[in-house]
Amino acid sequence: MRNAFASEITSLAKDDDRIVLLSGDIGNRLFDEYKKYFKDRFYNCGVAEANMTGVASGMAICGLIPITYTITPFNTYRCYEQIRVDICYNNVCVIIVGVGSGLSYASLGATHQSCEDIAIMRTLPNMTVICPGDPVEVKLALKASINNPGPVYIRLGKKGEPVIHDCMPDFKIGKGIIINQGNDACIINTGNTLPVAVEAANILKENGNNVQVVSMHTVKPLDNELLEEIFDKFPVIATIEEHNLQGGLGSAIAEWRSDYGKLKNILCRFGTPDYFLSMTGGHNNARKISGLDPKNIARIIKKNINGL
Repeated sequence: MRNAFASEITSLAKDDDRIVLLSGDIGNRLFDEYKKYFKDRFYNCGVAEANMTGVASGMAICGLIPITYTITPFNTYRCYEQIRVDICYNNVCVIIVGVGSGLSYASLGATHQSCEDIAIMRTLPNMTVICPGDPVEVKLALKASINNPGPVYIRLGKKGEPVIHDCMPDFKIGKGIIINQGNDACIINTGNTLPVAVEAANILKENGNNVQVVSMHTVKPLDNELLEEIFDKFPVIATIEEHNLQGGLGSAIAEWRSDYGKLKNILCRFGTPDYFLSMTGGHNNARKISGLDPKNIARIIKKNINGL
């Protein structure tokens, strides 16, 4: 995902001289191509993320389109007050990009994991929250965010995520993308677990169940129209995210469901548990500990389908 981001920002900056990239002491080699063309539009702000956020706000007020980029917990938790007051209160066009979200940096422990960022960012007035599902969606999300008038938070994985889309989908902020159709259940995914959602659906298909998969790349605002269609059609609905079960996509949809009044459906929410992972290990191991492996997800969805 980060390579797709670097490629797309370089391409977009060639056509829009308002774009400025601010880095929080990472991505130096990643942005070599960008700096080759736009060295006067790249600022390494060091390990001073709160200051970087304030600088970005000032740039936006002056008519530029600043994009801040660093590891997710440092670009959200560490500078949350500046995001709230400097960016959202002023409702300026700053794009905040968090890389290595969720459990991507599982081996570095809880300090580098970010399983609460969607929750805190979606509560901010004026903030749009986008969690691309694959490298294709990363490029489309960045392009759409450049044209968004207010602040945007883009939540990326790390590297090596597989491409799910075999062609360019119709990407619009606030509109989910149907990956494949189905009748028995619907999986609604946000972010870098999209390959997990697709694999879980494939396991269910091998066991006789056709499951629809949706990439709900925008958590705020939600695609209300698509959600109405899903909750009117499917008896079993599952949400998947590499984020705490409290406050993320699953919570947002549960809130929507409560307001919408559709209570007949079974809603299964898959996410990280409400505690810090005390052990370190690989990304897939952290997912398995959190119940985010395709086999476990397929098993629970199957159980709910059979229980109807």
